[in-house]
Amino acid sequence: MRRLARFVLRGGHRKVGAAGPLATRPKLIIFDFDGTIADTFENGLEILNLLAGEFGYRPLLRSDLAKARDMRTRELMKFLNIPTTKMGKISKRGTEELSKRIDLVQPLDGVPAALRTIRDAGFSMGIVTSNSCANVAAFLKNHDLEFFDFVRSASKLMGKGREIRAVLKDRNLPPGDILLVGDETRDIEAAQETGAHIAAVTWGYNSRRALEGLQPDHILNNPGELLDLLGTFPEK
Repeated sequence: MRRLARFVLRGGHRKVGAAGPLATRPKLIIFDFDGTIADTFENGLEILNLLAGEFGYRPLLRSDLAKARDMRTRELMKFLNIPTTKMGKISKRGTEELSKRIDLVQPLDGVPAALRTIRDAGFSMGIVTSNSCANVAAFLKNHDLEFFDFVRSASKLMGKGREIRAVLKDRNLPPGDILLVGDETRDIEAAQETGAHIAAVTWGYNSRRALEGLQPDHILNNPGELLDLLGTFPEK
């Protein structure tokens, strides 16, 4: 019964496991947005605490940040007393508040140069995010990064797996041809759910310890390491 319950809670999709370390050049690289490309941490923390009173959960204190970075998404929700039934409304309000601040959001150090290098090397790139497409589009325009093949917004906080499967279907690709790059444990979970390769980056929200706990295929400490990884597979 427990296995059946977990299966149902995952939306009827079995956890198939990530594809393992890259052995061939990926045909598509899918990036997370917040904490992977854009430095939305301070704005996100401010918005999270701004909405605490509105939705009745506890704010995330700076004294708890180190502890929070070690938590998986559902653990953090439990720590802040956020009920899953409110996550949709909280997420919607959060993206609305971020839209007011999007012109202040900067790219993470070294990321724009790395993205341009990856583009110039002939890789196809897209973004799957729990942020809104409008916020991402505004950010990309502000920083001259409008060269992604697509931007898709997951309707649910834990819905990236569904969006990745939609990309696979649209592009007629097997999951092993995709590399997902993200900074959170839920990015690793999405890769494990769909069978995609996963490169977890340590310059975003979750701590290295939290990321390592889910055994991603690759752990990257800076954008240069992503270039090194992809440079192993020159364009044919």
